[in-house]
Order: sequence, then C-alpha cells, then structure tokens
Amino acid sequence: MPISPDDRHVHKKRFGQHFLHDQNLLRRIVQAIDPKPGERVVEIGPGEGALTLPLLRALGRLTVIELDRDLIPRLHAAAEGVGELDIVHADVLGVDFTALAGDAPLRVVGNLPYNISSPILFHCIDHIDAIRDMHFMLQKEVVDRMAATPGSKVYGRLSVMLQLACRVDPLLEVPPSAFKPPPKVDSAVVRLVPRPARERPAADAATIARVVKAAFGQRRKTLSNALHGVLDAARIESAGVDPKTRAEQLPPAAFVALAQAVAAP
Repeated sequence: MPISPDDRHVHKKRFGQHFLHDQNLLRRIVQAIDPKPGERVVEIGPGEGALTLPLLRALGRLTVIELDRDLIPRLHAAAEGVGELDIVHADVLGVDFTALAGDAPLRVVGNLPYNISSPILFHCIDHIDAIRDMHFMLQKEVVDRMAATPGSKVYGRLSVMLQLACRVDPLLEVPPSAFKPPPKVDSAVVRLVPRPARERPAADAATIARVVKAAFGQRRKTLSNALHGVLDAARIESAGVDPKTRAEQLPPAAFVALAQAVAAP
C-alpha cells in the first residue's frame, strides 16, 4: 500500500529516534563520506532515509540495518526509482558484519541511537578486519571522549579502546535544531579509520579490555590500587609504567604493555 506523505512516522523514544533534516548538514556529511559507485556501504539506523537517499543516489546500491519495522515500508517507498536498497531488519548488535562483508570491506555509516552508541562502536571494533572506515553521528560528548588525549578529564576506556583500533577524526558539530525531534544535547560527526593489522596491539584483546576497565573503574586511584588483583606494583613496573600514576595519564600503548605483563609468566 502506498504511503501518504501525511501518514507521518511517530518517533519512538525506546529506539532513540532523532531524524536529521538539515539539508546543508546532510550535504556536508555525504561529502565527508565521499561514496563511490560499487563500494559496499552499510547504514545503521536509516530512520526515514534522510542520509539513505543521497547515499543511494551516489552508490546505486546500499544496505541498511533498521530495527523499527514501521520504517521499512517507508524506506522501500522512498528508494523506489533511486537505487537498490537492501534492508536488514535486525538489532545491529546482532548483525555479523564480517559475514555481511564477504570478500569486500564495508564502509559503515549511521546516526547512532545515543542510548546504545558505545555498544555499537565496540561491536564494530569486534569486526574491524571487515570494515574499511566508519562515519557516525553521535552525541558530541561521546565524540569528545572518543578523541580525548591522556590528561583530559574525558579521556577514558572508550578513548583507549577505540584509539588502539582506529584513527579517530572528529569532523562536524551538529546542533539539536538539525533534528526532528531535537535532542537535548549537541551532536557531532566522527570518522573512524581502522589501523592496519601491523599497528594494532599484539596482546590479547580481552586482556587489554580487562586491564583498561579495571584501571578506569577507579580512575582517581593510582594504578597499583586500581589494578589490585590484576597486576601488582612489580609487574606494573615491569611494563615500564609507574604504579603511582593514574589511568588518565597513560597513552593507549601503555595499556597494551600492562596487558602483556598480565600474560607474562
């Protein structure tokens, strides 16, 4: 059944739906992504298709992942005559990006729901070898944390884990007025480019994650206290790290050295 323009979608808070409508910003985002025909692009959370349609025009074919079944017929209708739109009706956290990629690396884009943005980022990192790059709209506070450097008040677990896996480049700031309905926070667009395998940590990823989580779990404490039960002071020193420092003072590479110390006999 055709969808009337007056048959408007009711935004659902449980899905964190805030749809971008600012055409100037949309053009700038598409320019930043720079899609080319034949590339494998996957959009997370296409909503009503504001970014989907310009991407589809540039690519000819696009895959989108959408959880809200009420939006699927709208997307199909909007894409008619524009290009080939493949819609995966699923929770993105359950999507196997490696299987989706096959033998061609994916470019992943999306306006991520603020309530689950960090889990989505970590899920993408789990499939990093299948991804060429990522362009995401996120809460500006999250982007600030992603790109933060040691010593910053917002430098933490997200900063370390993402920077070990990717180059993080904030691109654009986006005001609430660019969305319908407007969120209560500022947003930003960020580019993530996976580091080559040779630049990524050789240490076990689960061990790195364990060390980072413990270190920042009590960020006001020194490492010797925060890592109690994970590493003692002597092993922290063996990694070339002062046990009296705090997690927020360490560069990402130091956490790799600490994880290697955990695994050392």
